[in-house]
Amino acid sequence: TSRMIRDRLFKELDRNVALQVEETDSADKYAVSGRGQLHLTVLIETMRREGFELEVGPPVVIYKLNEETGKEEEPYEMVEVRVPEEYSGSVIDLFNTRNGELQDMGIDDGDGSMSVVKYLIPTRGMLGLRSEMLTATRGTAIIDSVFDSYREKAADMQSRDKGSLLAFEDGTITSFGLENAQDRGKLFVKPGDETYKNMIVGIHQRPGDLAVNVCKTKQLTNMRSATKGITVGITAPIEMSLDASIEYLAADEILEVTPSVFRMAKNPDMAQKRKGKK
Repeated sequence: TSRMIRDRLFKELDRNVALQVEETDSADKYAVSGRGQLHLTVLIETMRREGFELEVGPPVVIYKLNEETGKEEEPYEMVEVRVPEEYSGSVIDLFNTRNGELQDMGIDDGDGSMSVVKYLIPTRGMLGLRSEMLTATRGTAIIDSVFDSYREKAADMQSRDKGSLLAFEDGTITSFGLENAQDRGKLFVKPGDETYKNMIVGIHQRPGDLAVNVCKTKQLTNMRSATKGITVGITAPIEMSLDASIEYLAADEILEVTPSVFRMAKNPDMAQKRKGKK
């Protein structure tokens, strides 16, 4: 229950001195603040192993108001990346799309084949950056980051350039449904998994969300077909860890954490607000 989760969170404050827990307007929602995404992920994983079930929203940075200038400020980090020279262009592109400021660039003294890139970047821009960078550099990047200072808030940035594939209805996922859905993007699920409406089942290959019917069953008829013997293979799903799931979340999405499985879905509260605006 929410009371048990509340007691568990406040009990954590006794030994986890960097953690802050605040109650919100809703009785079953709590704002938990910590020293970065990893700090909060460790707490979520610990609670999951203890048998708790909870829903987690996307991480957001803590803004401060500068009393002298009256402007809102956000935290910045100094990031140093060591990467093979052929991938340095991809790294620079990633930082530039996230409002990063290049501070220094050169060759590593110890290993001449490695480039060293230093950037000053808003902490907002670091959310989800590590996984994208490891993909772009094929896992060869070495990333170090440290908090620098609070500075004037940077321009808005696009958190994700691709939308999500959403389940069209409740039910059990079928191979036939996945065959049709996998042409639309990369999937997180496999045949036999249970799903519900608006659960995120994959990454759309284009911007914007798309509902797909992954529970679709093949129509059984007594008609013959010339293409009956042709079968399409199902691509292996992407295995999403807790870290990867939290990094993936957009502002209107939540992560459902249970002892046995992680599920991502559209936030129903946000959906109601959108309907109200229309």
